[in-house]
Amino acid sequence: MTVGNPASDPAFAKLRELRPLLLKSHKILMEAEKEAYEATYGQIPTKGEYLNLVLNHEQFSWLRPISQFIVQIDEVLMAKQPQPLERAQELINQARNLLQATEIGEAFQERSALAARQDPEMAAMALRMAELLTLET
Repeated sequence: MTVGNPASDPAFAKLRELRPLLLKSHKILMEAEKEAYEATYGQIPTKGEYLNLVLNHEQFSWLRPISQFIVQIDEVLMAKQPQPLERAQELINQARNLLQATEIGEAFQERSALAARQDPEMAAMALRMAELLTLET
């Protein structure tokens, strides 16, 4: 098993590029989901109630695995100890599965496409993420 520094090793480059794109996309999609929730149920009165909804309400459930995946990426990229180089490819494969080959991925693709129609930055991020996950490593 070969190990490397996730902050600089080329094996982790795709993951380092994917992380901020995924994080910003997640934020945009969370905001869109919040707006959809408020259109149905009324304004969310506090940040605490919003957090509770994000963690527990069915409407936000499709975003939770993406949130958890971002945490996994962070744990690897911010690790103080060298990481197995294979871990980078494992996470890219996990991203492909999560964001493309599951119900969560279908929801992510569908909602990303809706957001991309209104936000050129989201469109560019969605395109780049698709490229990163499609290209062979």
